[in-house]
Amino acid sequence: MDIAVGQVFTGLSIGSILLLAALGLSLTFGQMGVINMAHGEFIMAGSYTAYVVQQVISDATGSLIVSLILGFVVGGLMGVLLEVTLISRMYHRPLDTLLVTFGVGLILQQAARDIFGAPAVNVTTASWLSGGIDIFGAVVPKTRVFILILAIAAVVTLSTVLKQSSMGRRIRAVVQNRDLAETSGISSRRTDITTFFLGSGLAGIAGVALTLIGSTSPTIGASYLIDAFLVVVVGGLGQMKGAVIAAFTLGILNSFIEYSTTASVAKVIVFVIIVAFLQLRPQGLFATKTRSLV
Repeated sequence: MDIAVGQVFTGLSIGSILLLAALGLSLTFGQMGVINMAHGEFIMAGSYTAYVVQQVISDATGSLIVSLILGFVVGGLMGVLLEVTLISRMYHRPLDTLLVTFGVGLILQQAARDIFGAPAVNVTTASWLSGGIDIFGAVVPKTRVFILILAIAAVVTLSTVLKQSSMGRRIRAVVQNRDLAETSGISSRRTDITTFFLGSGLAGIAGVALTLIGSTSPTIGASYLIDAFLVVVVGGLGQMKGAVIAAFTLGILNSFIEYSTTASVAKVIVFVIIVAFLQLRPQGLFATKTRSLV
């Protein structure tokens, strides 16, 4: 029983990390159709933001709070810069966006090596996040619980913004029918930039969260990129509730399989399961509702 509970919470913690990494993609890829291969580097930027902030603010708790805010801003601004300079010229050309953003990702990785060095760096965790919490006989690290809470808070906040705010309604209008939204007076360009800022900012928050469970390196974001794309595809393009279900399901599945085998074998088995699922339901768990005729 203790083992089962431990594996469930391990899976939830894995799923929460995948969810944080995939939330931004659910906007930029799922809703805008942009294949942003530099999304992982925005995650990396969030991690290094936390590292830099801690060099300025010695208090670990204050550093974490400031890092979450600045990580969102830094990731968002990097996304806006990428959208304005390159992505805006390549809408409806997904293969071109894939190739260009892949190149941008490599450039950002090298830039991180030049600035911070190739060796991994560590961010000190706040004392109140040290140790674990006993849940039904299983000891769960407090850092993992914090990331789970952070992921849930990010989902609730993003969902509220998209459903309740005027900005969210503009984003949904452009996604459903861009031409009709423009004739209604909505600026699709401004909405695209806002959407990219939100999606990339969420990647920055994911990067800050990752510093709580491991070291930071120039390739930290790239290691989560493919899994994040799989979460978005399995959940259904542009479907946040699908991304939530997919992230936690894949996390728990990976946790139990890895317990009986190895991490590498677990990844292969989970990938085969995903491929089989998409053969049966290529649109993912939930299909995108649109009024567009094309």
